[in-house]
Amino acid sequence: MSLPRQVKIVEVGPRDGLQNEKEIVPTAIKIELIDRLSDAGLPSVEATSFVSPKWVPQMADNSAVLQGIRRRPGTVYPVLTPNLQGFDAAMQAGASEVAIFAAASESFSRKNINCSIAESLKRFEPVVSAASALEIPVRGYVSCVVGCPYEGAIEPGQAAGVAHALFAMGCYEVSLGDTIGVGMPDSISRMIEACARRIPLARLAGHYHDTYGMAIANIYASLQQGMATFDASVAGLGGCPYARGASGNVATEDVAYLLGGLGIETGIDLAKLAAIGDWISGAVNRPNGAKAGRALCAKAHE
Repeated sequence: MSLPRQVKIVEVGPRDGLQNEKEIVPTAIKIELIDRLSDAGLPSVEATSFVSPKWVPQMADNSAVLQGIRRRPGTVYPVLTPNLQGFDAAMQAGASEVAIFAAASESFSRKNINCSIAESLKRFEPVVSAASALEIPVRGYVSCVVGCPYEGAIEPGQAAGVAHALFAMGCYEVSLGDTIGVGMPDSISRMIEACARRIPLARLAGHYHDTYGMAIANIYASLQQGMATFDASVAGLGGCPYARGASGNVATEDVAYLLGGLGIETGIDLAKLAAIGDWISGAVNRPNGAKAGRALCAKAHE
């Protein structure tokens, strides 16, 4: 299969990335990060999460963030809404797209959200139904699609089953998450093939963590399968809580660099993106996790 001509990158740094930071990041920094990312041409910037601040204190300023950003025409700002309470709060704050998340592993589902996979899907039905009534698009996430910290390898059919349930429920797109970053090009390809037998490939996205440095290889394998949407996090923000010292999300700069080198359109200004990665790494006092970003910044300073 020939590679896609155009790819959409969903930027997850402001939510999935920052929620792992121990120190509370000031609201103004979060807003500036989102504004700068949309100015760099990102078509989708996940802004925040409407979960209980008791569980995720970092996202307690969700309404202030969503109401404080400058909305660029052509960019969408999805927010995570795990239940109806979160959905209602997101609507009051002006959300125009929401996301829900399930796991492909029973153990992970129980430890992470304290219920079975079937129960978690049941919990999302009222959220999707409320969103549908308001014509709000819903994106679905499936975590642990190839491996789980408790169960080990996950069968491709298991990931496909959960992804199909979210799609059938009404999610316009389902993001397939290698949450612990154990995927290899062959296991990722098998998982995508299983999912694509049940959901149109154009409705699937890849969300690969870079724990073992395989995320870019996995994205290339996914492109060869025809996948054209990927989640990424500026500066590689976000660690992996299940593997001590491991890097988390793949860096948006590295993904954009790969795609640019392959002649695939993203609409992203890579120089601006590299500068944002450099800036936010300093703002949260952590090393810049983007290899391409660091190299581009060093070149710009020469």
